Amino acid sequence: MVTTRYRHLLRQVRHLGRYPTDAEAERVLDAVLALLRAQLTGDERGALAAPLALPRPVTAPAFVESLAHALGTSLAAARWDASSVPAALTELTDRLPRGYALLFGRADLVAAA
Repeated sequence: MVTTRYRHLLRQVRHLGRYPTDAEAERVLDAVLALLRAQLTGDERGALAAPLALPRPVTAPAFVESLAHALGTSLAAARWDASSVPAALTELTDRLPRGYALLFGRADLVAAA
């Protein structure tokens, strides 16, 4: 059974990513969530039910490469896909490793020296 929250997330991903079908948006959503899950720790990790795809946290470029491989797409397409999903998951962006903010259309915050 698909929850209302998941359907809403799927609609957002489809709209933001300009995917032609729900099936394509869901394929991207599932792949991105699987990879993001490996980047989170603690309660946030448990909140995402997708299977682990990466054994340990990786850099943002390696994340994009893994996503391209998982989806069978180019790096440019994977960057687009990686940025389409997180817009709907903004509360998670602050918990990801440094360097991921750009995938979410946000600048990295650097502490003042």
